[in-house]
Amino acid sequence: MELLDYMKAKRILDNNGIHSVESMYVKSPGEALSFSGGEPIVMKLISGKALHKSKEGLVKLNLVKREEIEKAYKELREKGDRLGLKPYRIIVQKTARKGIEIIIGGKTDNDFGKMVLIGLGGIYVEAFRDFALGVCPVNGYDSMRMIHSLKSRDVITYQGKQEKEIEKLVEKVSTMLKKNEWIQELDLNPVIISENGYEIVDIRILR
Repeated sequence: MELLDYMKAKRILDNNGIHSVESMYVKSPGEALSFSGGEPIVMKLISGKALHKSKEGLVKLNLVKREEIEKAYKELREKGDRLGLKPYRIIVQKTARKGIEIIIGGKTDNDFGKMVLIGLGGIYVEAFRDFALGVCPVNGYDSMRMIHSLKSRDVITYQGKQEKEIEKLVEKVSTMLKKNEWIQELDLNPVIISENGYEIVDIRILR
């Protein structure tokens, strides 16, 4: 399987009405500074050889000042070279709102075809293994049942305040998976859920 370029993956989500944080590839600290506009940004090294960016120290958070951005850019380039991650690119993103982290994923199963997954995300997905699977296409009732089967459902939905929004998101992901049969695996993790809705922070699509 091949990892799809991040910005191409983002455009696929955009075309399916699925919102992710504003992102851009940069070739210099100056481009990153212009992108920030004085607001905090996140900087990441993107490489097909780096599957767990946070664990590998390839994510720099809360960058605002020029010197912070310059230092982060230099450190990521040095680490990418040292770890043999070429070809790689540096991407900057607007900082997401604070909230609960969930994961929404998808895969192609040999028996059931396209499947969609939802669960508690971030570092907790492997620790608690609290997730639900559905066979695509998933409708509103199906997505509701998936969410209600989670032990963490009240945490994820802000005691029900964002349940409908998350249901619609699961449906949209299901539709996207069916429409793009070439997608073998999908990993949206984390998706930040807050009182204002959701923001997808990281996208991973394998074909």
